Amino acid sequence: MNLLAIDASTEACSVALTLNGKIHSRFEICPQSHSMLLLPMVDEVLKEAGCQLANLDGLVFGQGPGSFTGVRIGIGVAQGLAFAANLPLVGISTLQTMAQVAFEQHQQTQVISAIDARMSEVYTGFYQLDGLKIMQPLIAESVMTPELLSEHFRTLLAEQNITQAYGVGTGWQAYEEKLSGLKVNKGEPSILFPKAEAMLIISLAKFEAGETVTAENAQPVYVRDTVSWKKLPGKK
Repeated sequence: MNLLAIDASTEACSVALTLNGKIHSRFEICPQSHSMLLLPMVDEVLKEAGCQLANLDGLVFGQGPGSFTGVRIGIGVAQGLAFAANLPLVGISTLQTMAQVAFEQHQQTQVISAIDARMSEVYTGFYQLDGLKIMQPLIAESVMTPELLSEHFRTLLAEQNITQAYGVGTGWQAYEEKLSGLKVNKGEPSILFPKAEAMLIISLAKFEAGETVTAENAQPVYVRDTVSWKKLPGKK
């Protein structure tokens, strides 16, 4: 299939296009600049491939979890492009995407993804390779404190008869002292952010199974439903 994938859910901005079996991609770490860079990156890969939106079979978007603003920007761009070309969409988890990158780059088959969620919490999930070489979640993605994450995954890993898994994401760096004992790879993970090329790989089975949505029904998955904040004096 000819597909375009877009992700802006973390500090990185990522776009990938597969056209007739060839991949064209862009990736840049650009905190606070997603709204300015995402559409130009899309335009670059389309021009590089000599492709128009009408030549595509569908669009893929990073559905989160991650930065609330970044997730909305990525989905908004994907929706706009899908409306323009009447294309179906598939949303892919950013946590699952990082696990897929770990397999593609390092042949890791059991991965814990952890994204710094701020407010002393971590977005996390545990993934294992299936028969189609896709990293699939073994538990529901969640948000929790580093302390709870450590306890939760020690129990889960013991149930899987393993002591450590491969770690990806910014959560390991942000809470290294509390989490490092869970991962087999030492130091800061080499994979900190999702990449759109991996979203293309995960999305193929969903497109083939018809598990798509229309532009107006593309939805984020924040995992954290609400954001806590302190009220200003005199505010209700």
